[in-house]
Amino acid sequence: MTVFKRLRAARVAGSLNAAIFSLLAFLFAAPGGAQAQTPRPWQMGMQAPHSPVMERIESLHTMVLWIITVITIFVAGLLCWVMFRYSAKRNPVPGRWAHNTTVEVLWTVLPVLILVVIAIPSFRLVYFEDRTFEPDMTVKVTGHQWYWEYTYPDSANLDFTSYMVPDDELKAGQLRLLDVNNQMVVPAGKNIRILTTSGDVIHSFYIPSLGVQRYAIPGRIIETWFKVDEPGTYYGECNQICGENHSRMPISIKAVTPAEFTAWLADAKTKFSSNDSAARPIYATNDR
Repeated sequence: MTVFKRLRAARVAGSLNAAIFSLLAFLFAAPGGAQAQTPRPWQMGMQAPHSPVMERIESLHTMVLWIITVITIFVAGLLCWVMFRYSAKRNPVPGRWAHNTTVEVLWTVLPVLILVVIAIPSFRLVYFEDRTFEPDMTVKVTGHQWYWEYTYPDSANLDFTSYMVPDDELKAGQLRLLDVNNQMVVPAGKNIRILTTSGDVIHSFYIPSLGVQRYAIPGRIIETWFKVDEPGTYYGECNQICGENHSRMPISIKAVTPAEFTAWLADAKTKFSSNDSAARPIYATNDR
């Protein structure tokens, strides 16, 4: 039931207090565990971090938010004070100043210092998320119109495609526009090197809760990495408009224990041995 239906039902019951309570219950009673890797109704902030990269992104975001908040409050207060102190009523004869050395130095030096404070952790984060020098495994990700192809070069070049589950084939518990027929499976707690490329146009491999976003460009290999902190399913999307069905190429990553990954790998080598395991949906017939 949507929040608006909840409010309507509460008002029909004849109680505004019940309507308010219903709204608060809807906003704050949403489960945080299983849904932490997907967008939630009325969500204002970022998804909960589930990788070291995303934790640093969230930390930098919080720091910059506080800096911006302090600057905004200071400037707003300064403007209010100037409008009050130097209004025409209080100053019928306007004052004249050519310059003020102290003020000019402050409004030059302070912004520079603020930018330095922001730049240092920003550059550190850029280098941190660029690549891992001790990968436990590698997955090559190839974007296509409109599906993903995953290759495991460390595992006899295991290769399979991943298509969105069509609306008319969704099963109970599956998420519309997010679930796929074949998930990328990785072991939790391991450094996973990701190599992105494309077979046609530019795509973007984006998983919010893991802090991963890399372009997939034809003729180029671009590297990034992630380490999932706990088993679970993590959703993402192509984040670069790539054609008619851009909105229908989701990403679903399943993180499992190392033992479960070994078992999955053995099954996957048999399942995808013919490289013919995924029937192509109708909307993918225009692939280049």
